[in-house]
Amino acid sequence: MLYHFSEDPTLTSFAPRAPIERRDVEPMVWAIDEWHAPMYYFPRDCPRACFWPSLRTTAEDRERWFGHVDAKMVIAVESAWLKRIRATALYRYSMPPGSFVRLDETAGHWGSRESVTPLAFEPVGDLLDALVAADIELRITPSLAELWQRVISTTLACSATRLRNAGLAPST
Repeated sequence: MLYHFSEDPTLTSFAPRAPIERRDVEPMVWAIDEWHAPMYYFPRDCPRACFWPSLRTTAEDRERWFGHVDAKMVIAVESAWLKRIRATALYRYSMPPGSFVRLDETAGHWGSRESVTPLAFEPVGDLLDALVAADIELRITPSLAELWQRVISTTLACSATRLRNAGLAPST
């Protein structure tokens, strides 16, 4: 199953577009696969660092980063965003897979060059409860900067979203 997440519950179709911050990227309708979907259980602009062990993760990195973690993935967010995370109403749109192609296997990103009508949508509900139900360890830290630099130097699989917003307090 593929999903698109939005704070807008009124969307009836999705047209291809380039990311606002990266106009050089081919316009697409963006979706995420089911395994990686919890990476999007956050307000759109919330910076987050996600990481998990993969087949290429060394035993040393697995022990260091996941030796005492029983979750499938760790997602770290900055503490300034916690209030906004608690207050956000988020909707999960189920996308028909037919026109989508995998763009990034590690991060679970898919794209369609065609307009897409979602099959259904539903509220995610309480985002912290959704993360718990998805077997995610949520880390709340004052800053993502040093953690992310350490994560990307490991053999862990990882994906970051909206890091350009790191260190910025969210607007409420």
